[in-house]
Amino acid sequence: MKRFFESFLFMSRWLLAPFFVMLAVGLLELLYKAGVHLFEATAHLVTATESNMTLLVLDLIDMTLTGALVVTVMLSVYENFVSKVDTDSQPGWPDWMGSIDFSELKLKLLSTIVAISAIKLLEAFMDVPHMNDRDLYFYLGIHLTFVVSTLAFALSERLAGGHGTNNGEQGH
Repeated sequence: MKRFFESFLFMSRWLLAPFFVMLAVGLLELLYKAGVHLFEATAHLVTATESNMTLLVLDLIDMTLTGALVVTVMLSVYENFVSKVDTDSQPGWPDWMGSIDFSELKLKLLSTIVAISAIKLLEAFMDVPHMNDRDLYFYLGIHLTFVVSTLAFALSERLAGGHGTNNGEQGH
């Protein structure tokens, strides 16, 4: 009975597969939104100010980082919780595939969130004439919260010895 139950639990990891499909669909939707955003901005290119163009580029960077975050989560969670990927037989797969553990994934996620938050804060600062102080303080507070959280997590990982950070070893 114990062996059957453990086998059942082990096989249930494949229930994550639909989530990966949903994330891939979400990535396609994000790509569509970025394309629409770029098309609309290009239509107004002649009348756009330098500030508007900077905001457009920042929006595209934001969407790119979000997309990279989705891909990182999909590949890392699959690799860590579902099945190992034979990266040697997959030319072009990222170098970090097969060597990133869950702790490193969380740090990558937090770092990307900090970068996205920084872009949003920069966008707010570029639109200061149309922003009220309260909103700017909220943007700044949220960003600083992400920064402090990421630093605290990185420090706690370092103090705990950090798994998988030396020589590509994986810690579990």
